[in-house]
Order: sequence, then C-alpha cells, then structure tokens
Amino acid sequence: MNRIPFILLAAFSLALSSFAEEAYLFSYFSNKDFGGRRGEAAGLHLAYSYDGKTWTALNGDEPLLVPEVGKDRLMRDPSICRGPDGVFHMVWTSSWHDRIIGYASSTNLVDWSEQRAIPVMTHETTARNCWAPELTYDSDNGLFYIYWATTIPGRHTPIAGMEKKENKLNHRIYLTTTKDFRTFSPTRLWFNPDFSAIDAAVVRDPAAKDWIMVVKNENHTPAEKNIRVTRTADLATGFPTEVSSAITPNWVEGPSPLFVGESLYVYFDCYTKGRFGAVRSDDRGQTWTDVSGVVSFPKGVRHGTAFAVEKKVVDRLVKRLGK
Repeated sequence: MNRIPFILLAAFSLALSSFAEEAYLFSYFSNKDFGGRRGEAAGLHLAYSYDGKTWTALNGDEPLLVPEVGKDRLMRDPSICRGPDGVFHMVWTSSWHDRIIGYASSTNLVDWSEQRAIPVMTHETTARNCWAPELTYDSDNGLFYIYWATTIPGRHTPIAGMEKKENKLNHRIYLTTTKDFRTFSPTRLWFNPDFSAIDAAVVRDPAAKDWIMVVKNENHTPAEKNIRVTRTADLATGFPTEVSSAITPNWVEGPSPLFVGESLYVYFDCYTKGRFGAVRSDDRGQTWTDVSGVVSFPKGVRHGTAFAVEKKVVDRLVKRLGK
C-alpha cells in the first residue's frame, strides 16, 4: 500500500529535476555603442535566465561577435537555434536595405565560425530589404526554417494609408529551408496576411506539438504596431492568415516566444520607450496577461531571440564569461 505514493513521489521528483536542468538564453543587439561602433553594428550580446523572468547579461554586456557581412555590417535581430548535433546556428539582419542575411555557427556560443552572407532574396531584383530573420528547427523532417520580412514593390495588395507612411514598405514573410546551411530550398512566400507583417517568430507547443507564430502587424494608419498570434499543425504548409487580436500594446516589435514549464512567455521590444515588456499565457496561448512588471532585462536590450538549453550550458557560459 505504501508503494504507490512512493512511485508517484519518485516520478514527481524526476519531473522537478528535469525541469530544474533547463535554463534560458537570449541573443540580442543593444542600443549601446561599443568599440567605436554604434549599437546596431556593435555585435552579438547574450543574456541568461534560470526562470524566464530575470535576465542577466553575459560578458559584461559587451559584444561576443562583431558583424562583418552586408552593406551596412549590422547585427540586428540575432536569432539562434540549436541543431540536433549540438551546433548553434545564428542568422541576423545585416543591412537596412539589402537582399541578404548574415549567418554564423558555434559549438559553444563564444567561438564563432567565419561569417557568411545567405543570398535569400538576390533573385528578386526589386526586393527592398531582408529584416529580422528567424531560425526554427523541425525535428519531424530535419529541416531548419529560415524566415524573414521583405517588401517587394507591387507584389502585395496595397494597405490603406501605408503608401504615404513607413517609406512605402509593405512586408510579408518569406521562407527558405536547409539541412546544412550550404544548400537552400528556393525562397517562397510563407505568410501573406492582409496586413504588413514583420518580426515573425515560431515556437513549438511541447504538449500539443503544434506550432505557434507570433508576428507584428506593422500597419500604420490607423496605428497597429502590435503582436498577433496564429497556429499550425505543420510548418511546411505554413500558417493561417487569420490571426488573434493584439496580445500586446501598440508600438512594440521583436516578439520572442518561450515556453518556461507550462507557461508561454512572449517578450517584446517597447522601442518607443526604451525597455522590454512581456506577456504570459498559462493556457497555451489562449489568454494572455501582461507581466512586464515582473521581468527584467539588461539595460539597452533590443530585438532578439529567447531559447532553452540545458542548465549546464548556461553554467559554463557564466563561468567563462562572468556576469
């Protein structure tokens, strides 16, 4: 009769132990200048957290990698994704007006490979930009999904009021896939809603096993500038263009979704206020609570990507790079 409680207690302890072994990293660019380079060109920053709420800068909040590719040699919006072999892959916005994105890889997040340009939109001669690329790995098919926002003049339905605002930009989300970051599938339109869409980011629901996209509605008149949600069962088929109502205030960008236990956080850049905010869902993305008052980030943090790793990975980085 005492065996059942013991088994339940052991299982519960194992679950707690497993949860405790996970920690979190956040790759970002900063608005702080460094080494004579302005913030968006200064390079990659990393922060860590053990609870998804308190984020502490690594390496004294100094850059770990200085950008070398692209017309403007920027490192905005760095997105890091770990492959099944343990290698970390990173993409970033390398220029304001270019048809490439930056790429590098690392086994330890400190020492990085030679940087390369991925020519994701060079086949589109009128493409105006490649903004905020994100990386997602799908273990179902062994593919890395690289997706970003691009404006191609005349390609999409005009949005009222935008022709006189936003420098006439009208973005949609494009996609390429790869297994090795050497060969890539032909770029294709992936998400084509009835609004100007930027800053898409995707996370897999660990319980439902479907995929959640958070994306910014960039429409200006009337002002939106907020984050919406959509879901799909299959990344390859893409996401429904019918999205949720706004889950954030207006005038935010750079959403980053992260499951911490059973809670789904979406961190976002309040770029007009110079700070970061967050919302949390405890019912897997159905309802949301603003938790900006209980999260903290390094001063000057800008658009980035949160991702989970084993706790030992963070412990090694803290030991090597300090707080």
